[in-house]
Amino acid sequence: MQHLDLQVVQQALDWLQQDQPIWLSTVLSTYGSAPREPGAMLVARGDGAHCGSLSGGCVEEDFIARLAEGRFAQPQQLIRYGAGGHPVAVALPCGGSLLVLVERLAPSPRTLQDMELMRRALLGEGAVVRRLDLAAQTSETCGHAGPSAKVILDDTHTRIQLHLGPAHKLLIAGLSPVAEFCAQFALTLGLEVVICDPRDEAWAGFALPGVTCRRELPAVYIENGGCHAHTAVVALTHDPRLDDLTMMEAVRTPAFYIGAMGSQRTSERRLERLRRIGRLSDQQLSRIRAPIGLNLGSKTPAQIALAVLADILRASNGIRRADL
Repeated sequence: MQHLDLQVVQQALDWLQQDQPIWLSTVLSTYGSAPREPGAMLVARGDGAHCGSLSGGCVEEDFIARLAEGRFAQPQQLIRYGAGGHPVAVALPCGGSLLVLVERLAPSPRTLQDMELMRRALLGEGAVVRRLDLAAQTSETCGHAGPSAKVILDDTHTRIQLHLGPAHKLLIAGLSPVAEFCAQFALTLGLEVVICDPRDEAWAGFALPGVTCRRELPAVYIENGGCHAHTAVVALTHDPRLDDLTMMEAVRTPAFYIGAMGSQRTSERRLERLRRIGRLSDQQLSRIRAPIGLNLGSKTPAQIALAVLADILRASNGIRRADL
């Protein structure tokens, strides 16, 4: 299953290619408790069909109702929900508020080109920045070199920068009970989930909607460009033929998290094999979390998976283990 932002942009492209105007909404800022963070997107058509999310449901309903009333005719405008916002029956939790950018985008070669740039950025093919000037009602989309905050606003909220980069993805090397729980938890967290396993017998009885299943070696998937800087790679089979090859390829990518399941003794033996057979350097080996996950005393597959996803979330949020 694709990350939600990628689903939004792909749907926007599909509608534009059908010569239909769209309304693209982006969360610019939040105050207090808000289900979605800045940068979250929703795309809608004039008939109310939509994809994506801005909040917990009530905001989306109000937005679609206002769209049907013709409230969003301008190319660009801001709308605030919650405390200090529009006097509608929308109450965000704990007195929170939400500032949303609404863009009306008509089908055109430039709009299609900009949306395609956004799609490629979310797939890991570079990064883009969208610069909007609400006073002049102008916008531009172009590539940019480095990471930045998803949303940058000036003091007057008239100049806006929206930065898009790769969507977070979990690559699971090999099916196992732990892998199935990891996939379930990752989907709940909004990650794109890909499972690679070349063993036909491993797929027997597996069914989890939303997961991309690939019957190939994880190492081959990685070698063919399956990892970007927002990818977490986890090897969960205890099978050296899968796990070791996966680690050897993963450390050659910019993946932000790499880990392999096993006891301390098993992990030490794996690292020694990778050093001796794979000729990995100490720096490359240091990128591998083995044993994988946070030390929560986990025993069952579900508990181990929870520890793995907690460690991935920690790394994604830039928190050191020592600071926990």
